[in-house]
Amino acid sequence: MSQAQTGKQGGRGPSPFDEALIDWLKRSIRWAVRLLAVLMMLVIWWGVADVIDVLVERMSVHPYFLLTISDILATFGTFMAVLIAIEIFVNIVSYLREDVIHIKIVLATAFMAVARKVIVLDYKEIGAHYVYATAALVLALCLAYWLTVVKNPDTEPHGEL
Repeated sequence: MSQAQTGKQGGRGPSPFDEALIDWLKRSIRWAVRLLAVLMMLVIWWGVADVIDVLVERMSVHPYFLLTISDILATFGTFMAVLIAIEIFVNIVSYLREDVIHIKIVLATAFMAVARKVIVLDYKEIGAHYVYATAALVLALCLAYWLTVVKNPDTEPHGEL
């Protein structure tokens, strides 16, 4: 194999130009991640405002201060969406701190998203195949959690705000 094919220059490693380019690319990506963190913070605050709006809207309709089951489920769905956004924010912040994606945070986010879906499912409107697929997804996430956290206790700790 030639030097052009292997990407090596006589076994000396990358050239100074390549190192400078890689450093610039890494800095560029870190700025993109910072921007994503700021945008996610805005999404979280918009979500909180939406939760407040949903509660006020539901409770200001006659009969006042009374929520139906569908109102409660809609409110839960909105709460869970904000919590998912917070989990994604934690993932972004942990990436900024350590330059790695923490599997436990990713699994927590996935669990939160699936839990939200299970909570807001209208079982009268969906078919059995959808329920079975959701159950399979929950089992797959449980298996991933078990393999990652229980069987491998050296896995990194969950990120914190």
